Amino acid sequence: MQQYQKLFEPIKIGNVEIKNKIAMAPMGIIGLNTERCGFSKRAQDYYVERAKGGTGLIITGVAKIENEIEKFHPGSMLCPTVDPGHFIATAGEMVERVHAYDSKIFLQLGIGFGRVAAPQMLASEPVAPSAIPNYWDPRITCRELTTAEVERLVKMAAESAAIAKAAGFDGVEIHAVHEGYLLDQFTIGMFNKRNDKYGGDLMGRLRLPIEIVQAIKHVNGKNFPVVLRFSIKSYIKDWNQGGLDGEEFVEKGRDTQEGLTIAPILEKAGYDGFDADAGSYDAWYWAHPPIYQKHGLYLPLTEQLKQVVHVPVIVAGKMDIPEFAEKTLEEGKAADMVSLGRGLLADPDWGNKVLEGRPQDIRPCIGCHDGCMGRAFLGKPLSCAVNPACGREEEYGFFKADEPKNIIVVGGGIAGMEVARVATLRGHKVTLFEKTDKLGGHLVEGSVDEFKKDNARLLEWYRTQMQELNVDIRLNTEVKAEDIKNMKADAVIVATGSIPAKPNIPGIDKSNVATATEVLLKQKPVGQNVVVVGGGLVGCETAISLAMEGKNVTIVEMLPSLMGAGQPVPHMNKIMVLDMLRRYNVNTILNTSVLEIKDGSVELIDKNFKTSSLSTDTVVLSAGMKANSKLFKDIASEVPNTYAIGDANSARNIMYAIWDAYEVARNI
Repeated sequence: MQQYQKLFEPIKIGNVEIKNKIAMAPMGIIGLNTERCGFSKRAQDYYVERAKGGTGLIITGVAKIENEIEKFHPGSMLCPTVDPGHFIATAGEMVERVHAYDSKIFLQLGIGFGRVAAPQMLASEPVAPSAIPNYWDPRITCRELTTAEVERLVKMAAESAAIAKAAGFDGVEIHAVHEGYLLDQFTIGMFNKRNDKYGGDLMGRLRLPIEIVQAIKHVNGKNFPVVLRFSIKSYIKDWNQGGLDGEEFVEKGRDTQEGLTIAPILEKAGYDGFDADAGSYDAWYWAHPPIYQKHGLYLPLTEQLKQVVHVPVIVAGKMDIPEFAEKTLEEGKAADMVSLGRGLLADPDWGNKVLEGRPQDIRPCIGCHDGCMGRAFLGKPLSCAVNPACGREEEYGFFKADEPKNIIVVGGGIAGMEVARVATLRGHKVTLFEKTDKLGGHLVEGSVDEFKKDNARLLEWYRTQMQELNVDIRLNTEVKAEDIKNMKADAVIVATGSIPAKPNIPGIDKSNVATATEVLLKQKPVGQNVVVVGGGLVGCETAISLAMEGKNVTIVEMLPSLMGAGQPVPHMNKIMVLDMLRRYNVNTILNTSVLEIKDGSVELIDKNFKTSSLSTDTVVLSAGMKANSKLFKDIASEVPNTYAIGDANSARNIMYAIWDAYEVARNI
């Protein structure tokens, strides 16, 4: 495509030529490795699908170089040195399949986690360059690694790279002087208080990454590419506290100037490229940007990096809008290659769709983390909220139905559109009824804020798919139980969504009370002083939206913490929301319920039964949602093959709306 010429130009990293400038960012494949720390069949299919989809360079998720010094529970992560023969067998098969699509593949090698290792993942005490607090549980102090242990890490890195080469990988990426992992901790003065050769001044702190690349080049040859995952700036305000974009604070980690100072040193040491980003666990919303972060968030930093290094700079950071990625490469100031992470989870055919001139058909990532990192925290395998087949491509795809059926879908929200999409692709005849004048359900109000525009992209994608598939959509049509019974459909899918829960509070029907939906859609006026009742994710996002408009906002939450109930909010999203609340001066009152709503105030009662009054112009209700299941209950016992999906089944989140719909539609 002439429009995307730069994206499809070849590029070299070291002596390895890559067919285009589209890379798959490294993302841990939690739950997809074998018990012997190799690549499972699911993992192989996962990477091959992205190569088949047009990605030029695959960078795998992290593989630990050893499991003795920093011991994880057996089989919890990839590791070449646990069983080299098994690793070569499973990886080699995958590499051969990737190469069949003219794609290249690098193995990412992790030196360790250090202070950011979750205690539940460890089979031994956490380690670090110095005796510093564990990130997840600061009550735990990490054990300082001995000099001999650090030297062994260098040896194991070289051994792992040799195994990678034997398996057929085209190169390796070192993880990382990046995100506050163990190797990064060695390079940052905040974490490295050592007195041996791996500590002290800047060159002492850089000794470990320098020795690693030199050792790998020694065993694999100078022409074997070694890329470095590299965070230019840490965004650490303090221990376990990050800094937002534009916020003024003293950097406690690596500041931009130090990042630009060490990059040429590491290039001279032998690194063949920089896979560059920013952030740390303390500011995890930089390293794993949620929906609230802007696209291309690293570009102001990588533009400076490119001025001081001569090897290729790969950049991720929500680069999955094709026009934006192409423009970045055309300008040539901030990146030589773009890297897509969750964008390729959402749509493995990203590259092919761009090349074919179909960017409108790319299913967008919405930055929710619910299906990827959020699932890892729950001990579940990697997948994707908007692409249920991710991580189980072969076994959870769908095929044409043996016999086309007549399917009725009631409700045009995300669940309704997903079931219509999949059922139509399988060859069924679908008629979708929506009682309002537009498709989208709750995603309509969930897309209005500027910091949630990725939701709007998903909504537009679904509407486009409905048009391209010629789904029979009947807007402004409310369907009753008797209507369904008379239609004689082969299957009925009820996707009627959810309605706001209405707490039993005196005064709740007053004119100064509005739901979050009514506020976001500007259906009711909002005064200057606002009380938001409910501190779940929707309540917090609504509070931020109002505060950004200049309102004085207070959240009243009955639990001891915000976002503490319902579906877990992934860590990076949660801490960014909390930091945004602080930045926009949203007040929070916890362990407190609303006793009564009056004309100019609310009466509150805390867990100790102490009452108080808070003046307000507007009360916004965000006390959760409940399933709108009346239609389903009216017909389920009389109409065969009737299903309730999404919020009509149980009010949860976008992921479960899509996953319910996909599961039902692929099996009708």
